[in-house]
Amino acid sequence: MVRLFTAYGLVFLLGAVPMVEAYVIVPVGVLGGLSPVLALAAGIAGNVLTVLVVVLFMDRYRRWRERRRKQPAAGTKRSERAARLFQKYGVPGLALLGPLIVGSHLAAFLAVTLGGTKRAAFLWVAASIVFWAILTTLLVHFGLDLTGKSGGTFLRKYLEGD
Repeated sequence: MVRLFTAYGLVFLLGAVPMVEAYVIVPVGVLGGLSPVLALAAGIAGNVLTVLVVVLFMDRYRRWRERRRKQPAAGTKRSERAARLFQKYGVPGLALLGPLIVGSHLAAFLAVTLGGTKRAAFLWVAASIVFWAILTTLLVHFGLDLTGKSGGTFLRKYLEGD
């Protein structure tokens, strides 16, 4: 029981590590013999929790930086239009592709830094984490095993205690 708790705890912790991502570590856990549902819950929880911390920190930093700015930023029509377009399409696009390209933590950081609201950045990145983690876990669980190892054997010895 302790070993099983430890295994899911590691999925949680590794899901929280930037650039490891839940969509990578959850399928590894499933290949190792963990329950897909519990591994998904642990990996997603770890990944989403740290993304929330990044979003909240960057929002506070951005507000602090704006208060310290000595002169107001003069916006041209072009820059205002670009900001509106980013608000409309930028956060979802960045959130959905970001985990695959730069990682969910950096995608959340960029979404807030480039002008997205903390709520939109968090919700879109969290939805993206859930989507990619579920997709990769389903692919692995139902047979797309690129490692050639099937049956989830590499954690069996550890989980069953020799």
